[in-house]
Amino acid sequence: MEHSYPSKAENMEQLANHQNSQSGRLAQPTLDYLLSLSFRQGNLQEYLNDIARGVSKLTGMDWSVVTLNHGDISKVLASNIEVDETEYEPYPIHGSVAATVVQTGRPLTVTDSQCETQYGETPEGYRAYLGVPLQSPAGKTLGTVCCFHKQPRTFAPEEVKCVELFAERATTAIDNFQMYQQQLKFNERLEAEVAKRTEELKVAQAQLIEKERLAAIGEFTSMIVHEIRNPLTTVRMGLHALQSSDLTERDRARLGMALTEEGRLKQLLDEILQYAKPQVLETTRCDLNQLIKETIETLSPQPDIANRVLQVNLAETPVYVACDRDKLKQVVINLISNACEAITPGDDVKITLTPIEQRTRLTVQNGGAPIPPDILARLTEPFFSTKSSGNGLGLAIVKRIIDAHQGSLTFASTPTAGTTATMELPLDT
Repeated sequence: MEHSYPSKAENMEQLANHQNSQSGRLAQPTLDYLLSLSFRQGNLQEYLNDIARGVSKLTGMDWSVVTLNHGDISKVLASNIEVDETEYEPYPIHGSVAATVVQTGRPLTVTDSQCETQYGETPEGYRAYLGVPLQSPAGKTLGTVCCFHKQPRTFAPEEVKCVELFAERATTAIDNFQMYQQQLKFNERLEAEVAKRTEELKVAQAQLIEKERLAAIGEFTSMIVHEIRNPLTTVRMGLHALQSSDLTERDRARLGMALTEEGRLKQLLDEILQYAKPQVLETTRCDLNQLIKETIETLSPQPDIANRVLQVNLAETPVYVACDRDKLKQVVINLISNACEAITPGDDVKITLTPIEQRTRLTVQNGGAPIPPDILARLTEPFFSTKSSGNGLGLAIVKRIIDAHQGSLTFASTPTAGTTATMELPLDT
């Protein structure tokens, strides 16, 4: 169906009459409506819907919207009429009348968009337009209040002023809402940072308490060890003196057992002292590839090592770490020896060195019987051992050495893969 429009003269006369009738009746209703508005944080859209409804009610426009802009993209925040959900999707404003308002930062009125095409396009089915920018106190255009009418019409200055008053309210609400959201995000980040720092302080405090505890234990242990060593030295001298005596075969066997136990007790005291005292490192830059090769050469003649197959996979290029070479060599010796002792002669032990980002990983894997989870978790506890002749300090000392190097030591054990000890250390780049 074709639409018929009045002649230009008739149209202008009607528009002028409309403008005159509007001029005197906007001020008080506008104030009354603005006073009735109530904005609460968190309910921005309903408040802006009230603004859009108020603009259309007071200006007689068919459709009014409040938009928010991000560069050349706009999004409808509120409307005086029910619209499809797609209307709330972001859309480019390039070429539209709203783009002119955003670019100039000034109100714009278009009597008939079909005649005044220089300002941009209006939505399909709408010809008259009144747009006002939403400008923040800092002068930034946040968006627009856009009013559309299906028929051409003119706008009185009071109508523009009316929409500007509503735009000010919308700008204040949006600005406050954005600041409120920013404050919420800031509070969340602050709470997260406080929680993070608190946790770090707890960890640091726990580490400090642990260091103080170990220091106290170390001091006490050192005193006890020295107190035991003195009489033990006397006992050892006496036992060695008895070796030159004329003893019966039975007594000589007993003397041999006593000397063996004395040696074992001395070794235990040495290891207790090594575990208890602080790990003071004398660090140098060391190629871990070379250190592992040297360690394997040192271990090769030992029976428990010689009867096992060592599959060594080192890195293709040097892997440098800052370490106490002697102490780290002790770590590698212990890990390889333990792996070899856990399997039968002829079985394999896989030794693999792999650089990973800013760290390097050494794995020592044996295919022996899996270690139960409850025992696996206690392997580095002092004085805990699954060996009948062990004192449970070997892996405890190893872990303290690795910790002193800012590294980590973990164990995994499955029926298919056996047991794998994994040491990670920071690379010295």
